[in-house]
Amino acid sequence: MSGPNNFVQLLLLISCCNVAVLFFQADATFEFENDSFNNDNNNHTGVWFEMLHRHSPKLKSESEFLGPPKSRLDGMSQLFHSDMARRQMIASLRQGKRRKAFEVSQTAQIPLRSGADSGLGQYFVSIRIGTPRPQKFILITDTGSDLTWMNCEYLCKDCPKPNPHPGRVFRAKDSSSFRTIPCSSDDCKIELQDYFSLTECPTPNAPCKFDYRYLNGPNAVGVFANETVTVGLHSHMKVRLFDVLIGCTESYSEGSGFPDGVMGLGYRKHSLALRLAEIFGNKFSYCLVDHLSSSKHKNFLSFGDVPEMKMPKMQYTELLLGYLNAFYPVNVSGISVGGSMLNISSEIWNVTGEGGMIIDSGTSLTLLAGEAYDRVVDALKPVIARYTKVVPPELPDLNDLCFEDEEFDKATIPRLLIHFADGAIFKPPVKSYIIDVAPGIKCVGIARADFPGSSILGNIMQQNHFWEYDLGRGKLGFGPSSCVTSDSNSKQH
Repeated sequence: MSGPNNFVQLLLLISCCNVAVLFFQADATFEFENDSFNNDNNNHTGVWFEMLHRHSPKLKSESEFLGPPKSRLDGMSQLFHSDMARRQMIASLRQGKRRKAFEVSQTAQIPLRSGADSGLGQYFVSIRIGTPRPQKFILITDTGSDLTWMNCEYLCKDCPKPNPHPGRVFRAKDSSSFRTIPCSSDDCKIELQDYFSLTECPTPNAPCKFDYRYLNGPNAVGVFANETVTVGLHSHMKVRLFDVLIGCTESYSEGSGFPDGVMGLGYRKHSLALRLAEIFGNKFSYCLVDHLSSSKHKNFLSFGDVPEMKMPKMQYTELLLGYLNAFYPVNVSGISVGGSMLNISSEIWNVTGEGGMIIDSGTSLTLLAGEAYDRVVDALKPVIARYTKVVPPELPDLNDLCFEDEEFDKATIPRLLIHFADGAIFKPPVKSYIIDVAPGIKCVGIARADFPGSSILGNIMQQNHFWEYDLGRGKLGFGPSSCVTSDSNSKQH
C-alpha cells in the first residue's frame, strides 16, 4: 500500500508506566524516547503466540466444533477429512485453477481455502484487531494463506451472520483505525485481484469489495481495509502494527462452525507474517508438541528471538520462496527407509516442474505424490504385516495401513528420512509416521497425493521439532525440540 504503509509505526505499551512511539523504515534504526532499539539491545524482543490445536480443551468454549473430540478415532477422522479438502485446495492452486472465470454476478469460483476447509483448521492463536479497544479473535494460523481476515460487520445489514458467537464478529464502526481500500485505487484494481476484488465501483471512495464462492457451494462477501493489529512481545509489552491489510468478511453462507478467521503466514506481500518478520529479524518460527500427549508444554509461534529456549542443534535447507503461490517449498532430493535410498524419480521433487514438496502447518498427515508414496509404503509394509491388520472405516486414506499395536515394538520400524538437495536430513521420530489413531490401533500416517502435484510435509510429522523460517536468507531451519520456553506459562495475547 502507499502512504503510511511505506513504514511500520509501532506503539510499545510498557506494562507499568512509560509509553514510547517507534517508527521503522528499511534503512532506519529503532528509537523511542531517549533510548535506542537497535541490534545491541534487541536480543529480548519479539512476538510470541501460544498455538492451540483444534482439539485443545482451551477451545471447547469457542465452538461446538472445537475442543476435545468424542474419541481419538473421531479426532483423527476430523483431521483427515480436513486434509482431503485442503489437498483439493492445494492441487487447484498448483494447476492454476485458483482464479476461475467470473459469472454474471462477478463471483469467483475458488477452492474452499486453507483454514476454512470443512469449516475448520488445525492451529489457532489469539490476536486483537482495531482501536482504541482492540477486539479479540481466535484465528487459524496458516502457512498457505497470505491474507489475514475475520468475520466482520461493516455495511451489510441483512446478511447471514458469519459466526454464531456475537463476540467473534469484528465491528468496524467501533474501531477508529478501520479504513477501507477505495475501489478506484490501483490496490483494488490490480494488487487485490488475487484476492478476488470486484470491479464494481459506484463512487471513487466506495470500499473495494470481494465476493467469492468456494468449490463446495458456500460464498463469502466483504470489503478490504487497512487496520491496526495488536500483539504481545516476549517482554509482555504490546506492539501495534498499523495499516495491515485485512479482509472484512461480512457474509458467509454456511456460518455454523466457521472459524473467526485466518492469520495469513504465507510468503506474499500482504502476509502478516512478512509484516512482523520485517521488524523482528526477518524470520518467524514455531514449535509443535505431540497433540496426543499429556504434556503441558505449549505449541508456539514466534517472530524474532525465542525467549530463553534451549535451541536444538539446527540444520538448514533452502526455502524456494515465490515458486508456488504463498506456500513454502523445499528442495528435496529423496527419501530413505531403513538406510536405503528409495528409487523415486527426481521429477517428484521438482518444484519448478510438476512436483516438489511444501512445508504446511494446515495439513495433518504427510502426503507423498505418486511413486514417492508407493515406494515408501512398499518399504514399510513388510514390517507392519507382522501385526494384525485393521480397517477403520473412518480413515479411508489409511485403511490398508492400519494394525493392532499389541506387542508393538518401535525398534522394528525402519527409520524414514527426508533428504534435502543441500545435504540436510530430516529425521522424524517413528511416532510421527507410525501414528496412534485409536486405543490399540496404529496406522502409517502418510497418505497419497496425485502426481503431477505437490507432496506435503504435514504438521504431525513436524511435531516435536522447532521450525525456523528465515525469510531474509531464504532458509528453513529445523531441529528436535520439546518446545519449552520461558514464555510457556505466559497468558494469551
